[in-house]
Amino acid sequence: MIGEIIAIGDELISGRIANTTSGFAARHLFAAGHDIYAMHTIGDNPRLIGEVLKRAIKRVDFVLVTGGLGSTTDDMTNEAVAEALHRSPTLHSDILKRIREHLGHDHAPGNLEKMAWLPRGAEPLNDKARMAGYLLVHDGVPIFFLPGVPYQMRELLQAHVLPKLAGWKGNHHRVKQRVYRTFGLPETVINNRLLDLEQQNSVHVGYYPVGCEVHVSLTVLEENRQAAEEKFIAADQTITRALGDALYGIDQESLPSVVGKLLLQGNRQLSVAESCTGGLIGKRLTEVAGSSDWFAGGVIAYSNHLKEILLGVDRDLLANYGAVSEQVALAMAARLSERIQTDMTVSVTGIAGPGGGSEEKPVGTVYIGLLHQNKVSAQLYHFTGNRSRIREKTACTALDTVRRALLFDSEKEDF
Repeated sequence: MIGEIIAIGDELISGRIANTTSGFAARHLFAAGHDIYAMHTIGDNPRLIGEVLKRAIKRVDFVLVTGGLGSTTDDMTNEAVAEALHRSPTLHSDILKRIREHLGHDHAPGNLEKMAWLPRGAEPLNDKARMAGYLLVHDGVPIFFLPGVPYQMRELLQAHVLPKLAGWKGNHHRVKQRVYRTFGLPETVINNRLLDLEQQNSVHVGYYPVGCEVHVSLTVLEENRQAAEEKFIAADQTITRALGDALYGIDQESLPSVVGKLLLQGNRQLSVAESCTGGLIGKRLTEVAGSSDWFAGGVIAYSNHLKEILLGVDRDLLANYGAVSEQVALAMAARLSERIQTDMTVSVTGIAGPGGGSEEKPVGTVYIGLLHQNKVSAQLYHFTGNRSRIREKTACTALDTVRRALLFDSEKEDF
C-alpha cells in the first residue's frame, strides 16, 4: 500500500524538537512492505492541517498523522480534522473515563477533556491505553492519528497500525523487501551496476547514503506469491553479485555488529588504539549487545605523551616521522596488542581539521594500522569533508578494515 505521513507541531517547524517520529514510521512501514508517497512537517495551523490531509486522502491508500492530539490550546488536530472532513466532534465516554481514572479525580479538567472529543467515526486504537490515538476511515482511506510523543507513537504504530494495515481489505499485493548495506562503493557506481535491474517490472531499487555508507533497497511487488518469490530471488542474486565485497550486511545488520560476529566466529579479541577519532570506534563497537565477548577495549591516546606512556610508542618515531605517519600507526597497533594480549588491534591517527594540516600532510590525512595474524600493516587515506565527516569516515574505514581481514581468514579456511 502507498501511504503519506503528516507530522504536526509548531515545535517541529521551529526546530526546537527534531522530528524523529516520521523517520521511525517510514522505516517500519517500508519494512512492512509499504511505500511512502510523501512526508510533511507542518505547524499547529488548523487550515493547513485540513488542506494537507484532504490532498493526501485523494492520492494514497492510507495516511499517518502524528502530533496535536494533546490537551493544550495549541493541540488542534482533532478540531481541524473534524472541520475539514465535516465530521462533527463526538464525545467518547470511554476515553473520558480513562482520563478521569488516570487523574484520580471525579471529573477531568476541561482542557484535558478535549482529548475525549474526536471526529465522528473515530475508533480508538487501544481501548485500554492511557494515550491518544485513533483510526478514522474517510472515503475508504484509513487515517491513523497517533500522538507526537515518540515513545507513545512508536508503541501504537508497532502494536496496532502495522497489524491493521497488513490485514486491510485493499492490500492484496505480495511484497518482498530487503536492504543491502554497503561500504566502500560510491552511490553512483552502485547505481550504474544495477541499471538493468531497475528496468524490470514490479522491481524497485532505491539508493540511500547513510553516513559513510550506502544502503540499497530492493522491493518486489506482485499479486502472485510465487511470482514475487521468484523475482525476489533473481534480483537478490543480481544485487549481491554487483555489490561484491562492499556488501557487509543485510536489513538491520550494522558494520560493528557484523565485525563482532566475525570476531566471535574466529574466536578473536579486538582492541583499538585511537587518536583522531577520540573513542568513536570503541563507542560504536560497544553499542552492540554482547560486545564484551569479542571487544577487549581501547585506548584514546590523543597526545604524543599518551602515545608514549600508554601505548609504548617510541619517542624517536614521533620526533622523526610525526604522530600522523605510517610508522606511528604501526607502532600503536603493535604496542597495544603486546600490552593487553589481543590477537587483533586496529589503530588510527590522522588530521581531522579544520586546522593542523600542512602541504605534506593536509587535513584529512589518516593512517589506519592493523595487527592481525602476528603481522602489522598500515594504509594511508586522504578523506575529505569537515571534522565530523573525516572522523566518521575514519571510524567506518577502520571497522571495514577489520571486517575484510576477518573475511579473508574465513575464505581461506573454506578451501
